[in-house]
Amino acid sequence: MLFGAIEPDIIALQEAVGPGLAGPGHVESIGAALGMGWVMAPAREWRRHQFGNVVLSRHSIRDHAQHDLSWKSMEPRCVQRAEIDLGPGRLQFYNTHLGTAFLERRYQARRLAAWIHDRRATGPKIVVGDFNEWARALATDVLAEKLESVDVFPWVRRRRTYPGFFPLLHLDHVYYRGAVTVRHVELPKTRLAKIASDHLPLVVDVRVAF
Repeated sequence: MLFGAIEPDIIALQEAVGPGLAGPGHVESIGAALGMGWVMAPAREWRRHQFGNVVLSRHSIRDHAQHDLSWKSMEPRCVQRAEIDLGPGRLQFYNTHLGTAFLERRYQARRLAAWIHDRRATGPKIVVGDFNEWARALATDVLAEKLESVDVFPWVRRRRTYPGFFPLLHLDHVYYRGAVTVRHVELPKTRLAKIASDHLPLVVDVRVAF
C-alpha cells in the first residue's frame, strides 16, 4: 500500500468512498490496513455510499466538523476540520476540495477563509486539499492573505501533481498558520503512486510547536 511505504501521521483524501447502504467503502479498508483512526465529511452520495473528504490520523481526533461549500447547481463541495491531539497541544487540520469553475471557487475561497479564521478553533492550523487552481488566482490570494503557503521548490524540481501519470497542473496545496515549521517536501512518483490516484501524493513533513 502506498501510504504504508510513506508512513504518514496524518492523511487527507478527497473524492473518497466511505460507508453506505451498500456496505463498507475504501476508507474503512485504508484505516484498518494502516491502523489509523478516521473521520469523513461526505459532500454527496455515490452509488449508495458516502463520497467526500477524509482525514486519517495516527493521533487521536478529538473533534470534527464540516462546512458546506456548495455553490448553486455545481457539484456539492465541503471542507472538514479535524482537531488532532498531538500530546502537548492540538492541531486544527483542514481538508478541502474546491470546484472547477472560477466563480464557484471565488465563493468557496471566501467561505473557506472565514471558517478557517474562526477564533474558536485555537492553536496551529494546517490547510490542505485539491484547490483546482493551476495558477495564482483568487482562492490562492484569499488564503495567502493570512496563511503561509508551503513552497515546494526548495525540495522538488517540479510541483505539478495532476494528472498522476503525466503531471501538467499544480492543483494540490498546503497552507499553515501558527508555530508550524516545514522540514521537507516530497512528491513521490513511483508506479504505485501513479496508480493509487489520479493525483500524485503531496507529502509534507512539518514540526508543530505549542
